[in-house]
Amino acid sequence: MKRKLVEIAHARSGDKGDRCDLGLFAPDAATYAVLKREVTPERLVRHFAGMASGPVELYPLDNLLALKIVLNGALSGGAARSLRSDNLGKCAAAALLRMEIELPPDFVIPAKAGIQNDA
Repeated sequence: MKRKLVEIAHARSGDKGDRCDLGLFAPDAATYAVLKREVTPERLVRHFAGMASGPVELYPLDNLLALKIVLNGALSGGAARSLRSDNLGKCAAAALLRMEIELPPDFVIPAKAGIQNDA
């Protein structure tokens, strides 16, 4: 079943120059295993195609049940150089959480504060 990341994970983001830094956090080990399998550099490149012009870096942080994602060339030169009115990295977490991934058929969506399950 396809689901958006917002249904199973949390994300935070920020910016430094022309780089956007994202953290994708799983609530448990089972969800983290799905994130590691489904959230790949190739899929991130496709998902952020209109935003990131440089390489995408992905670092698993197993001890935190999190993925660190770096989008290079994502902010039109950075806040001080860009003419874009809303280009800062802070909005990139919301964009990441709209990414759809395939969940295993037996996957149980974890309960999260503020998120309603369809069940």
